[in-house]
Amino acid sequence: MALIGLVGLAVLVLVHVSVDSFLLKGSVGNAWTVGPRDTPPEAGPMAGRAHRALWNLLETAPAFLALALVAELSGRGGAWTQWGVWLYLGGRAAYLPAYLSGLPWLRTVIWQVATLGIVALLVGVTFVTRS
Repeated sequence: MALIGLVGLAVLVLVHVSVDSFLLKGSVGNAWTVGPRDTPPEAGPMAGRAHRALWNLLETAPAFLALALVAELSGRGGAWTQWGVWLYLGGRAAYLPAYLSGLPWLRTVIWQVATLGIVALLVGVTFVTRS
């Protein structure tokens, strides 16, 4: 299950990077994106949201990666690991559209769901000895 989570995370990162890139290009145009990028761009609101959502994903990804690898390599976690993977991936998949839409409370709840997934993984690898 944890290996599926790692593949899912890779897909999410690619989606986030692509959305960030396309919205930035749409906001500032080709001249900046193909140039030397010596000065920060004046990105529009949607491009800014996409960039912040990407960085938010990258802030939580190391914890998810570490715990998913520990769960997979140790065989620990059981149902906690499964729930953790699905909560994290589901929350992170819903986070980008929620952030882009500008819905502050919904975005926060979705972030908490994803974070609960990391907590479930942590509980699984720390306290559950058999899968």
